[in-house]
Parts: sequence; structure tokens; C-alpha cells
Amino acid sequence: MNKLLLPAIIVLSSFFAGCVQTPTDQSKTAANQPAKSDKKIKIGFSMDTLKEHWVKDKELVEKRAAELGADVVTNVAESNDERQLQQIDDFITQGVDVLVIAPHNGQVMATAVDKAKAKGIPVVSYDRLILSDKIDVLVSHLHSLAGQMQADYALKNAPKGKYVMIYGAPTDQNALLMKENQLATLKPAVDRGDVQIVTEQHAKNWSPEDALKIAENALTQNQNQIVAFVCSNDGTASGAIQALKKQNLAGKVIVTGMDAELSALQRIADGEQSMTVYKPIKPLAYAAVEAAVKLARGEKLETTKTMKAVDREVPFIFIEPKIVDKSNLLDVVNDGAEKYEDIFIHVPENQRPKKP
Repeated sequence: MNKLLLPAIIVLSSFFAGCVQTPTDQSKTAANQPAKSDKKIKIGFSMDTLKEHWVKDKELVEKRAAELGADVVTNVAESNDERQLQQIDDFITQGVDVLVIAPHNGQVMATAVDKAKAKGIPVVSYDRLILSDKIDVLVSHLHSLAGQMQADYALKNAPKGKYVMIYGAPTDQNALLMKENQLATLKPAVDRGDVQIVTEQHAKNWSPEDALKIAENALTQNQNQIVAFVCSNDGTASGAIQALKKQNLAGKVIVTGMDAELSALQRIADGEQSMTVYKPIKPLAYAAVEAAVKLARGEKLETTKTMKAVDREVPFIFIEPKIVDKSNLLDVVNDGAEKYEDIFIHVPENQRPKKP
């Protein structure tokens, strides 16, 4: 077995359990009685932001809900914890049948879960884990694997030299999970002295501007002698690439990303960004809505995996990510996620791969 994979596999195994545990006793209260099967389900979708890929999440959640005959009311907190808490309070007052929450801060949103469950409202934690034992299910991509993929890709393409780690928001459990797996994957190379992590910082709210500052400082302090920027998403990667461009180093240094944003796919096609972790949004959004509708109707969720929230293993529906680099950009086109012409817009036609 590849030694680089062992730490990540060990870490991954700690998150899974063999079976789904029974929901909390709150389900026995009168307020928690499932919605009648013939009732139109009302879903409250609480979103942290509409930046980057989140516009697609919103569209797909609303599309799948309509297909299933459910209504969705969406509120966006714009990365403000107090606003998100208030918006969820409003959903509870409106009497939604189920909540789908993409939290800005997984710890803070535990308070919102407490309020919802006190009213018998099921909660789906969407894409990011809410640190509450009371959530009914986590629907997310396998971010632990995403972090391992990024670090492993960097090692394969830059096995020796100075690394800069630009992590995501410290309030986001996914960023912390990715960080853990990135470092676990890099550890053998660090212990051998092959890799030196010269800078590691979190970018507040996944900010490209923060990432730019981190990258500029790292390049200055190390006389541009950096072989890899392990950036946790495409936004932070864009900041690193902006710093590299100023030093005429874009395309000469490994830069990782995640989310397969169109701008990132264009940078990969242009040779500026090395890779991204593609997290298909459609299956994630659809799985969340389907779980929400089942919970609102009191139906059983079909999942055998769990994720530890605080002290309890909660049901976990996950979607596996995949690496996309210049060699397989067309996979994103074949999935219908982006258009061929949009990805290769800056590439001369005679240098583009054959259109599928």
C-alpha cells in the first residue's frame, strides 16, 4: 500500500461507524410528529453565503424540492452568525417542517439546532458539520478525503522543497478536517526532511484576499523559493496564484484547490492552477432535499455511515470527491457541470482537447 495513504486512511476510519444510531428521544414529543404524507413539505434552507459554488447549491436544492412537491424558503446570512441565528428563528416561527442548514460557524449553529429540535423540527446539516448531537443527518462531501487528495497530489508533483499551507475558515469544520488530513498525508515527507512547511495559516471566511496576503508574505520571506501552495479551495488558490503572477511564477509552482469553480477550471486549462478537488454539487443537493423530505414525513433514512458530531455518531450521507487537473478537465464537461467553451475560453482552439 502507498505509504502516503496510510495516515489519511487511519484518520478516515475514525469518522465512520458501522450503523446509524437511534435519533434523540425528542422524536417522542407531540411537536415531533411527522408531517402527513399528503401535506406539502415546507423546507427552510439557511445558507452561510452565495459566494463561489453556493449559487449552484441554492438552485439545485430548490429544483429538487420542486420536483418532489416541496416548497423551499431560502435565507442567506452573508457569513454573519447573528444573522443566521435570527433567520433560523424566523424559519421556526414560520413553522417549517424541516431545516437544511449550511452553517457559517458549526459551533455557533448548535444553538439553532437546539431551538429547532425543541419545536420538533428535524435538521439536516448541509455540506458543513454543525457541532450538535441533535442534528438528524449530515449530508456532505468527504472532505477528509479531499484534504488527503490535495496533499498527495502536491507530494507527487513536488516531492521536495518548501510548502505553504493556506487553510480555509477556522470556523468551518470542513476546513479543520481538511487541515488534519493534509498534515497527516504530508507528515512522512516532513519527518524525512523532504518537505518543509514554512507557512501555514487560515484564510478568514475562505477569503482570496487573505490568501493573497499569506502567499505574498510567504514568497517574500522565502525569496520565492516555494514549490507548492496547498490551498484548501479554489478561492484561496486564486489568491496564491495572484501573488505568484506578480513574481512571474504562475504555472511554475504547484497550487491545489477545491470546488471546481469555473474560474479555477479556466486557470487549470491555462496552466496556472495545478488541480482542484471536484465535488459534484447536484448529488449533494439532491441527497439533502430527499433526506429533508423523508425526515419531515417521519420516514427512515437509508444510510449506514456515521460522523461524530460531539458525543454521538450522527447519520452521514456523503459524496466522494475526485481530482481534476489538466489531464481530465473534460470529466467536468461530461458531467454537465460546466461547458467546454467556457472552460477553454482562453485557450487557442488548436491547443484545446478534442470536444466531447
